[in-house]
Amino acid sequence: MKQYTSNIKKGKEIIEYYLKQMEEEGITQLPRWTPAPKELQECQTSTSTHSVSPALNIPTITCTDGNSSRDGPPTSSSPPEALSSTPDDKLDADYIKRYLGDLTPLQESCLIRLRQWLQETHKGKIPKDEHILRFLRARDFNIDKSRELLCQSLTWRKQHQVDYLLNTWNPPQVLHDYYAGGWHHHDKDGRPLYVLRLGQMDTKGLVRALGEESLLRHVLSINEEGLRRCEENTNIFGRPISSWTCLVDLEGLNMRHLWRPGVKALLRIIEVVEANYPETLGRLLILRAPRVFPVLWTLVSPFIDENTRKKFLIYAGNDYQGPGGLIDYIDKEIIPDFLGGECLCEVSEGGLVPKALYRTPEELESEDIRLWTETIYQSASVFKGAPHEILIQIVDASSVITWDFDVCKGDIIFNIYHSKRAPQVPKRDTLGAHGITSPVCNNVQLIDKAWQLGRDYSMVESPLTCKEGESVQGSHVTRWPGFYILQWKFHNMPACATSSLPRVDDVLASLQVSSHKCKVMYYTEIIGSEDFRGSMTSLESSHSGFSQLSAATTSSSQSHSSSMVSR
Repeated sequence: MKQYTSNIKKGKEIIEYYLKQMEEEGITQLPRWTPAPKELQECQTSTSTHSVSPALNIPTITCTDGNSSRDGPPTSSSPPEALSSTPDDKLDADYIKRYLGDLTPLQESCLIRLRQWLQETHKGKIPKDEHILRFLRARDFNIDKSRELLCQSLTWRKQHQVDYLLNTWNPPQVLHDYYAGGWHHHDKDGRPLYVLRLGQMDTKGLVRALGEESLLRHVLSINEEGLRRCEENTNIFGRPISSWTCLVDLEGLNMRHLWRPGVKALLRIIEVVEANYPETLGRLLILRAPRVFPVLWTLVSPFIDENTRKKFLIYAGNDYQGPGGLIDYIDKEIIPDFLGGECLCEVSEGGLVPKALYRTPEELESEDIRLWTETIYQSASVFKGAPHEILIQIVDASSVITWDFDVCKGDIIFNIYHSKRAPQVPKRDTLGAHGITSPVCNNVQLIDKAWQLGRDYSMVESPLTCKEGESVQGSHVTRWPGFYILQWKFHNMPACATSSLPRVDDVLASLQVSSHKCKVMYYTEIIGSEDFRGSMTSLESSHSGFSQLSAATTSSSQSHSSSMVSR
């Protein structure tokens, strides 16, 4: 009965919302609904039999949360049993109030639509509602912009294994001793409070001793801890807490902090945090800003989002001690002792990093490269007429080739070929023909243009079309030894076969793929036949172990493969 009442209430809110919109547009009367003519109904029925695979843009909302209909009848052509859901998937009023905060019907609709798209394209683990909501708020609930930002962030998290950062990152001793920042209770709104004594921190010394990548990795771990504390405080205070407060003490800030490599590292950190942790900063309190602060602010403010800048409160001198100061945002009993409060703050006092700890530029560059490439994934660019190919040599038949890749940009076709001949040494395309150079993303062609399909090499898997945003995991059991080539090829958008007019999805996709460039992020592995012989059933039915966003793979006995595309 409670759920029924909640559904009725929510439906009423949505109806009233759209009625109000119509009144504002001057619409006061609507014609009574009448059924369509019989001829038109028959035409629509015959047209519906020609199903077209859905594109990867946000699907038309059925007001479903997961797969269950709430605010209206289901419009999907799926069978009724596909619409079942668990209670955890429902966006009822109690759940919204407890974990998400106040949402208008339109905002709730955007959240459901974006989450539904994630469930269709990233089966398995997807972000929580509060995390999706941050990206929607960062783009003013524009679904297309939010989807693009969120998709890029998910790819970034997967590539650099950010989900495991809190368990794998072990800060060097230099950070323990000289990084003057740490968590300190919470503010009056229940937000976790992070204290940073930037004025006491030797930014030049830290960059010279650690390098840019180590500092970035440490800041990312702080943000991951902030997300964890927000979730913890939400449970403690019984209300949604999705952001934290940062208190920055600038006492001691001087020209040393304007050292160019240090400012460069700061700008990069700001860029990464803005792109991957939107709407996580609830308030920034800047205290005891000295005269040199406007110079630093001029350098960094253009790189800070306008909505984020609105959350900054800046106090010069001892202004923070008066009315409208720190006491308005933090309880008196937890104001840090170095700001005149009574609470002992265990944040390091910083200080100058001894020059004996400085490392040479070569050592720092080597460390930065190690941290940057500390991932099992590789990136590649795919161009029209220039596919990306990788070579896998198989010695024993019945070995298994496994793959896991994400289509970061554009649409591609994935192929697997076999050849008894070894391809020539790979020629790396410098992309000069396209006017693009990149030290990270590469493009390699292995199949010689003189080779003929069926004579020099053969196709062992049916081509698989993958659209932008899809996450693909699969495996292929090899029948013969030799050389296998995995190929990612640019996909030309075909014209709609069932209509003389192009589909809207096709037109939009053609506009989005600029300069005929695609990008994929991939990982492959070979499993020897002796490692799984006798357990093919478990191999084909297991969950993919490569992707955080994977689901169970399905097998094809005809092609001796197991492959899954998250749609």
